[in-house]
Amino acid sequence: MQPTIDRPASLAALPPTLTIPKAGRLLGISRSAAYRAATKGEIPTIRIGRRLLVPTAKLFDMLGWPHDTPGTV
Repeated sequence: MQPTIDRPASLAALPPTLTIPKAGRLLGISRSAAYRAATKGEIPTIRIGRRLLVPTAKLFDMLGWPHDTPGTV
């Protein structure tokens, strides 16, 4: 299992979309678990060309994280 990382201080601290592995690190799950969750629709995703990306704002909403309040997971 990969180590978890601190929750960003705000939505503005992250790009508009995240890769599946980076979203997995934010969630504290493995890369393969993140891809499984994305495939099942448990992590919000959008497809741009061949890339599957996670909209950062939707991930924050899903987790109930405020978009501008500092803190750690």
